[in-house]
Amino acid sequence: MTTKNPDATLDPESLTVTRTIAIAASQDAVWRAVTEPELISRWFGLTELDGSGEGARGTMTFEGYGAVPLAAVALDPPHAVTYRWNNDDAGGAPPEEYDDEHATEFTFTLRSVDGGTELTVVERLFEVTSDPAANLGFHRLGWTSELDKLVVFAESEGVAIAEGAA
Repeated sequence: MTTKNPDATLDPESLTVTRTIAIAASQDAVWRAVTEPELISRWFGLTELDGSGEGARGTMTFEGYGAVPLAAVALDPPHAVTYRWNNDDAGGAPPEEYDDEHATEFTFTLRSVDGGTELTVVERLFEVTSDPAANLGFHRLGWTSELDKLVVFAESEGVAIAEGAA
């Protein structure tokens, strides 16, 4: 049975979207699922990076939207990873090249808990987007939907992921 979690929330004052979820899978499995492009591609968007670790750049492609420029900007294995992306839903098609000045930033923070892993995502910097209020709303819905997919993926494939077989 898949764990049911609360939806993402937004804070219009700080221009952030936040969601904390429980996943019945090990922290190592969840860490791999949020940091390895081939695993991210199985629950989020098709992810391609030009390397691994801090400084890796590439794209995350969503059907019907296009390729979103993406950069890994900080890693603290297996506790936190921060990405920046040019995913301005209210601004039309994403740019072809990564643009740090117009990128929002999201951080996955993982914590081992009884029965699995607690994951929190916080996305910020919406003030650099074309329509901060609209983008907050789009991304609140997006994090609710996408992290529900992560829960299903990690809970069904967790042992294989942790063992490197997924």
